[in-house]
Amino acid sequence: MVKSKGKKPSQAKSEKVHKGMRLVTSQVCEVCKTPCARGMAYAARMREPGAVGNGVPCILTKVK
Repeated sequence: MVKSKGKKPSQAKSEKVHKGMRLVTSQVCEVCKTPCARGMAYAARMREPGAVGNGVPCILTKVK
């Protein structure tokens, strides 16, 4: 028979670690002090007429 390990104690919401990057728009990429290739390519695509975008993950704004 296989024993179940039971429930693990859950962490409080304030103790959880959220990893990821913030989404930034093309306006933020345009004025960035340290431009990256991904951001500049996104900003160039958004300059085209009729372009629709939701943002791009920014490596400089990692959430800790």
